[in-house]
This record gives sequence, structure tokens and C-alpha cells, in this order.
Amino acid sequence: MIIKEVTAKSILSASKIYKYVINPYVGCQHACSYCYARYMKRFTGHSEPWGEFVDVKINAAAVLQREIRKKPKDQVWLSGVCDPYQPLEEQYQLTRQCLEILIDNDWPIVVQTRSPLVLRDSDLLKKSATCAVGFSIPTADEAIRQLFEPRAPKIAERITALDTLHQAGIRTYAMIAPILPGAEGIMKLLAGKVDYIYVDRMNYHHADALYMKNRLRNFRTSDYFHAVSQQLQESCRELNIACHVVF
Repeated sequence: MIIKEVTAKSILSASKIYKYVINPYVGCQHACSYCYARYMKRFTGHSEPWGEFVDVKINAAAVLQREIRKKPKDQVWLSGVCDPYQPLEEQYQLTRQCLEILIDNDWPIVVQTRSPLVLRDSDLLKKSATCAVGFSIPTADEAIRQLFEPRAPKIAERITALDTLHQAGIRTYAMIAPILPGAEGIMKLLAGKVDYIYVDRMNYHHADALYMKNRLRNFRTSDYFHAVSQQLQESCRELNIACHVVF
């Protein structure tokens, strides 16, 4: 793993999903096989494989403190092309520093992660009336998780973290994206732990080889994705959980 400390000129960036996005890191140690953020290598100049490098924006908090004085207040997404709670966050605490600034200034926040490390910041998150914390959980099958996300935290750990946050009164959600084999069993794990879910299909080609090698090609057809999304929507209706299918 090549870790490099860098300085950023800007940290509060425009986003196509929310008004703003903050990425305290370039690169992600989780190295999920399907990750759309792999395209970032075209712009960062890294020759290393995705998951083998992380640039740490050590001045992220200082830049954010400056930028929020100049930009109109709106929703901020943590984080778009990296996991804000990847393992290096335990050491650098850049996400925590940015959270503290946003919450102190009453900015609405949406956190998305795969890591229970977010529980460390529960003290901050509970201070915000407008924050939501979500976990990416594309399958309920741990063997599938190990195949596609071998460096990411276990599914059970994510579910437990969601439950802990939800019980603490923090608004929570799950991002079932991309739909992987085994996604059909997710809702029984999420019941009582989330306020809403998002569902998206596999749109990326990075994991094609894994599907072919493991004879899973039938799990990436349009028919499969639509069938699973309909099943998830029906489960959400029964559980009175808002469901947003975004494909």
C-alpha cells in the first residue's frame, strides 16, 4: 500500500448526487472489485492498482473551514469516490474533523460507508438533527462478500453498526448497490435498523471476470436485477421502510 500525504486546494466539491461531496482521501483501501471510482485513476496519475494507493488530504479540515464561509449551505455527501471510514481514517481522522466542522455550522450531512469505524463518531453524529448514515450492503451472503469485497468489513459487522446507530436515534439507511448475488436476503437483516434504502443494479464492468470465473453470469442480467428490486420493494412495503430504486 502506497500512502502519500498531499494538500488539497479544495475539499467541498460539486456533486451530481447531492449538492456537495467531500472526499478526504484519493483511493480506497477496501478495493471492491466492482467500484465505479476506479475511473479516478485516469485523473490522478496513479499507476498502482486500485486499492494499492491512498492519497491523504492532510489539510482537508482547514480547507473546509475556509470554504463553508464562502459557499451556500446545502447537503454534503461523505463520500463519493472513497470510503470516508477506510482503515487510514482511524489514524488521520480527517472525516471526523470535517464532520465536526459541518455539524458545528449546522450543515446537513449524508455519510456512506462500509466500515463500523463510523461508530467512533457517534458523539458528533448525535448532535446533528439533519444527518443520515448509510452502509453499502450489496449482498446478504458472506461468501459473495468475500469474493467481491475481500478487504471490506463483514456484512454482520455493518448490520450491527447500523442497528447501533439507529438505536442511538441517528437516521440510517442502506445502499443495496450494486445488487450482488444474495441481495434477496438483505431486508430480513435490515428490519428495524434503517429508515430507508436505495437499490441500484450492477452497471460496472470491473467485476466481469469474477462473474465469469465463478459462473455467476445469470446474476447480472436485467431480468435478475428487476426481479430482485421488485422483491426488495415488496419487503419494504411490508416493513414500512421507504425504498428508492434508482435504475
